[in-house]
Amino acid sequence: MRKCLLVTCLCVLLLGLRNFWLTGFSFDSNQPMHVTILMWHRPFSVPNDLSGDACGDHHSTLFCTIVEQRSLFPTADVVVFHNYELVTGREKLPLDLPRPPGQRWAWLSLESPVHNGDLRRFAGIFNLTINYRRDADITTPYGERLVNEAEGEDPVQDITQNKSFLACWVVSNYRSSYRRSQVYKELSTIVPVKVYGRWTKTLLTAEALLPTISRCYFYLAFENSEAKEYITEKLWKNAYLSGAVPVVLGAPVQDYEALAPPHSFIHVDQFASVKELAEYLLQVAGDKKRYSEYFRWKRKWKVKVSNNWKERLCKLCSHYEHLPPNKVHTDLAAWVHGTGTM
Repeated sequence: MRKCLLVTCLCVLLLGLRNFWLTGFSFDSNQPMHVTILMWHRPFSVPNDLSGDACGDHHSTLFCTIVEQRSLFPTADVVVFHNYELVTGREKLPLDLPRPPGQRWAWLSLESPVHNGDLRRFAGIFNLTINYRRDADITTPYGERLVNEAEGEDPVQDITQNKSFLACWVVSNYRSSYRRSQVYKELSTIVPVKVYGRWTKTLLTAEALLPTISRCYFYLAFENSEAKEYITEKLWKNAYLSGAVPVVLGAPVQDYEALAPPHSFIHVDQFASVKELAEYLLQVAGDKKRYSEYFRWKRKWKVKVSNNWKERLCKLCSHYEHLPPNKVHTDLAAWVHGTGTM
């Protein structure tokens, strides 16, 4: 009798130890949970360093693992699909596989609406959107402004010391039908614009990009699409990190005002004509005090550029516990194109 009781107790103890191990050493629901995110395919075939606990150092509320092994599909909590590969036919959704209960599928794209293809086929499939827009389930912008807590030298001192060109532009995808091309064409007839990139066959290496732009008073941070909150590295990296004042074209003025540091940019739509814009640029470049005012934001703000996929997926980790459990995007295309909500 005692022997049977001892064996029973031992079995219960071993079972408890097993559950203790599988649940992440958790005795109660307040302890960290484990979340597995499966990246179904690599965006643009760019290699990702997703080894180990990719987000564990940043998000202590849970253990978050990002994996690429498709064999882990049955146990993944979230499966992420990058839109470009889906709409171009390079990859397909695993609709033939039994979808585990509670598993979320996430649609990921940082492209502007006109470059996302036909999304009507995805109606009712995805639970989450990962996008640069603030109304996405997981917002992953190209860059963001943060409070600058560092104290140091005045960031606007000697800001014109190294300037030798009025304006410059780096462009590879030049199409005459784009509005940015039309603005550039008219602007360049009034003021000098130094152009780099594949279009003019004057490519800049990654190392030379920012130092080259830093020699310009203004940088034409013109987007290839005009869409809600579509503000890319042209502003966050090329202009801000180089030290040139961005002249922007793309999202509406109010989006730049909401997202970018105050008085840090010049929007094309703030002028009645390109001629007025050109005259303003000449006036500001010729007045060191007025020009330096476009850098005073650095006393309070700094910018952070997001440029790797692991960082974006880690945002999914940090928001996981607060996501609605039963959400389904019934009309993804309407949301992307701004004709509906989700």
